[in-house]
Amino acid sequence: MGPRPPHRGVPHPRARTIWYAVLLVALAVGSWGLYNRVFGGLATTDLTSTMPWGAWVAFYIYFVGLSAGAFLVSSLIYVFGMHQFERIGRAALLSAIVSMGVALCFIGADLGRMERAPITMIFFHWTSPLSWEVRFYVLYIALLVTELVIAIRVQRRLVRSVERAHRWMRILGTIGVPLAIFGVHGGTGTIFAVVKARAMWFGGLFPVIFVVSAMVSGTALLIAVHYWQARGAGRRPDRVLIRNLSTVLLAAVLIDLGLTFYEFVVPLLAFEHHDQNIITLQAFGPYAWTFWIIQMGMGMIIPAAIILSPLKKRTGAIVAAAMICVVGIVGVRFNIVVPPLIPPVIEGYPTGDYYPTLNEWLLSMFFIAGGALVYSLVSEWQPIHEPDPDDHAALAADRGEVPSVATAHTEKEALS
Repeated sequence: MGPRPPHRGVPHPRARTIWYAVLLVALAVGSWGLYNRVFGGLATTDLTSTMPWGAWVAFYIYFVGLSAGAFLVSSLIYVFGMHQFERIGRAALLSAIVSMGVALCFIGADLGRMERAPITMIFFHWTSPLSWEVRFYVLYIALLVTELVIAIRVQRRLVRSVERAHRWMRILGTIGVPLAIFGVHGGTGTIFAVVKARAMWFGGLFPVIFVVSAMVSGTALLIAVHYWQARGAGRRPDRVLIRNLSTVLLAAVLIDLGLTFYEFVVPLLAFEHHDQNIITLQAFGPYAWTFWIIQMGMGMIIPAAIILSPLKKRTGAIVAAAMICVVGIVGVRFNIVVPPLIPPVIEGYPTGDYYPTLNEWLLSMFFIAGGALVYSLVSEWQPIHEPDPDDHAALAADRGEVPSVATAHTEKEALS
């Protein structure tokens, strides 16, 4: 063990001041939405008995997806040994923890009686996906925190055996991969997939779509986080890392695009009129702009086109594609939640109609800004973004050099 490496993740004073000022303003403005929700209840939203779910549930599954996707990227490092991504390992774990916390805030706000949320840990039913999901979340968060603590201790050289610490991280990551795929985000998709009364939810493909789009959003988020954190700290972003992550992002986007194709073409070819009604709403109804512009355009087509084009040689273009993709997946989640609730379940029942109120947007801003603030403070308190002292590849990238991944990894093993 050696001395703690110098802290290199604190942003420049000006960038730091601007960033925290923006977050504090967002929290101050959004706190009005929190006040209205606590004292005004769900009457401050556009939710009704016909439309019981809305923007908060969409953001809930969005941030669960960010968490699962970020964790799966970390598993490429700690489980599958893809050391070219090692520099963002701790950032991926912290992103997964914070995103999960934000997701739980959103679903808590959506509950009619928020104070009754802990009861879900007391009562359990074997056939309820929600009962299983609550317990999966607890295990998942505990695993993430444990793995992050070990990763930080390794980086700060506070462990007696680096090899033993890495072995524990591999074990935890190996447990976490099926937990994230089948329990956390796949399980969240199962909550929707077992609802027989709602077309476009009921089906076995739905949990798979959730997992793949989680990988899309999680990878895109980590590209953006690494780039802007490095720029804010006055460091050169790791161009090789960003390009490697863009390859993962492209693969996930193309798979997601293929699954979306089958999600729509199967009910159309089967002439399933309930599904066709919802597809028509998504493509030509009042939310068509969220489908074509945000979901398909920003979430899939534009990022894929940028990464496949010669623009991939420019780091800024890749980061722009990632940021566009992060926003686009919000549209995916919105279209999962809202359009299937609009057609009446029984003929003669009222048709649903929903658009988020100002209070829903304000509270959403409060939760998102709060998550960003927590992430920023922890990043300054702990070495989340700093390269390991013996990580020659990361240090060389800061100097503008690009050593081979194999050489860097060989050097790191020798120093360990």
